[in-house]
Amino acid sequence: MELALVILVVVIALTFDYTNGFHDAANAIATSVSTRALTPRAALAMAAVMNLVGALLGVGVAETIGSGIINAPEGHQGLVVVLSGLVGAIVWNLITWWKGLPSSSSHALIGGLMGAGIASFSQVHWTVILDKVVIPMIASPLVGFGLAFLVMVGVLWLFRNAAPGKTQRRFRIAQTISAAAMALGHGLQDAQKTMGVIVLALVAGGFHDDTSIPLWVKLAAAGAISAGTYSGGWRIMRTLGRKVIELDPARGFVAESVAASVLYTTAFVFHAPISTTHTITSAIMGVGATKRLSAVRWGVARNIGVAWVLTIPAAALVAAIMYRIIHLFL
Repeated sequence: MELALVILVVVIALTFDYTNGFHDAANAIATSVSTRALTPRAALAMAAVMNLVGALLGVGVAETIGSGIINAPEGHQGLVVVLSGLVGAIVWNLITWWKGLPSSSSHALIGGLMGAGIASFSQVHWTVILDKVVIPMIASPLVGFGLAFLVMVGVLWLFRNAAPGKTQRRFRIAQTISAAAMALGHGLQDAQKTMGVIVLALVAGGFHDDTSIPLWVKLAAAGAISAGTYSGGWRIMRTLGRKVIELDPARGFVAESVAASVLYTTAFVFHAPISTTHTITSAIMGVGATKRLSAVRWGVARNIGVAWVLTIPAAALVAAIMYRIIHLFL
C-alpha cells in the first residue's frame, strides 16, 4: 500500500511539474516571441532544452522545499499530506492558465503544502516561510521592476545617438541569449521545487533517509518540466508578451536579462524558491515604465496582482479540502 501511494505521489508531482512547464513557458519566451526575435516553436524548443539544463545545475531550492516548508508525518499520513498539497497546486495552476493569468506555480506549490500541513496538524515552518518565501515574494518583484527600469534608462542613454533600426535588430539577436538565460533560470528554480516534493514523499514513505536528491529524481523532474514547456502556454504568453505592454527588442532583452540575474542570485546565494512569474512580469513593467507610466496597461497588471495575492491562500484552501477528502478514502 505504501509503495503504491509513493508511486501515485511521484506521478502527481511530475504532473504538477508538467503543468508548471506549460503554465510558465511564457516566463522565458513571451518577450522574445512578441518582439519576433524567435518563432514560437523555436523559442519553445530552446526553452525546453535550457529548462532541462537548469534543472540539473543545483539542489539548494529543492532542499528548501523538501525539508523547509513542512514536516510531513512519516508513513501513510505524510504521503496523503504531500498528495493533497500537489493537487491544490495543480488545481490553481489550471485555473490561472485557463484565465490567462501569469500566477506563480512556485507559490501554488508552497501554498498547497502549507494548506495540507495545516489541515493535517503537521508542523509548518513559519520562520522559513517568512525568510524564504514571504520576504522574497515581496522583494523580487520590487527588485525586478526597479532594476529593469534603471538598466533600461542606462541602455536608452548609451544608445541615444544610434540608428534605431540597426540597434533594434541587434537587440533582437541578443534576445536569443537573454531568453535562453531566462529559461535556464526557470529550470534552476521551478524544476527543483518538484524534486524537493518527490524527496519529501520518499522520506515520508520510508524510501529515502535524508534531503539529498537522487539522480533519477533530478532527471524525472527535469524531463517533465521540459516536456511541459515544449507543449507551450499560449494563453499566458499573450498576456505577458502583448497585454501588459507592447515590447520592443531592447526592452525585451533588458527585462529577460534582469529577471534571469535575479533568479540566479536567489537560487545560488539564498536558496530561496522565488517566483519566476513575478520576477519577469515586474521586469516587463519596469522596462515599460521607461516609455511613460501610461504605457503599462495597469488594469491588466492589477488583475495579475490579484492572482499573485490569492495564489498561496487559494492553493492552501484547495489542498486543505483535498486532504480531508483524500484522507477519507486512502
